[in-house]
Order: sequence, then structure tokens, then C-alpha cells
Amino acid sequence: MATQTKAMEQAIKATTIKTGKYLTFTLEEEEYGIGILKVKEIIGMMPVTSVPRTPDFVKGVINLRGKVIPVVDLRLKFTMGEIPYTDRTCIIVVEIDSDTATVLIGIVVDAVSEVLNIRKEEIEDTPKFGTALDTNYILGMAKMEGGVKILLDIDRVLSQEEVIQLENV
Repeated sequence: MATQTKAMEQAIKATTIKTGKYLTFTLEEEEYGIGILKVKEIIGMMPVTSVPRTPDFVKGVINLRGKVIPVVDLRLKFTMGEIPYTDRTCIIVVEIDSDTATVLIGIVVDAVSEVLNIRKEEIEDTPKFGTALDTNYILGMAKMEGGVKILLDIDRVLSQEEVIQLENV
């Protein structure tokens, strides 16, 4: 049963990898990309109000034109370690589709790079790292001149439980 579900998830993932525009950004020395249709806004760092009893990667909330939006530090979510924010640090406001709702979430990244038009032929499947490592949040690997960009399925970076928790922040 689990093998059948895994195969079904991979088939769905394969159909979502397609030619399109991706916003690229850096975390540590790596380049990542998110489908541009998921991106609602890019803003510079602003004061974040911390919320008690949330996971470490949840920095808190911001007030964006009267709307309270939870903010997640992607470095901490990916267990990269915290660094001081710089003038290049940005919050990318993304729209996440969960089982229960569509939620706006801010993700903190080291720097936004550019918008790239990536063709399907430039995208390879995520390498198999073994059964212990969950890579469902990776759409694929884009082969570019400067190396490889990791394309994220932003709807899967956070678990359903984490998204529900953020809905209630």
C-alpha cells in the first residue's frame, strides 16, 4: 500500500514539473527555485513579532498592509543554522495550498537572485538518497550553466500539520 502511494505521489510530482518561470534565491551557497505563480510578493526584512510556543523555524508574524502573515526561516526549516540577517535578506510571500485552505506565508531567504525561464528538458528528477530521506518537497533539479538549482514544491516544504499550526498563529 505504501509503495503504491509513493508511486502515485511521484507520478503527480512528475506532472507538476514543467516549463515555466521560477523565482530563484540562495540559502547558504545553494540556489533554489519556486514556481513564480506561487510567489505573491518579495519584501525586504521587516520587524517580525515572535509568537510563543512555535517551532524554531517559525520566526513569528508580520503585518503586511493590515494582513497578519506567519514567517518561516527556510534556513532553519532545512536545518542549515541561523545567521544574522543582511541587507540582501528577503521575505518571499508565497501562497501555499494545503488540504484545508490556501495560506499566505512569508519565507526568509538569504537573497533573491532572478526569475528564470526553465524548460522541462533542463529539469531532472530528484536523485534517490535512500528511503530514510524525504525529498517530496523537491520538484526536481534544474541543470543550468552555473550548476544545479533545486526546484522546491513550496506546498510540500511544510507538513500539513505545520501549515495548520501556522493558520492558527
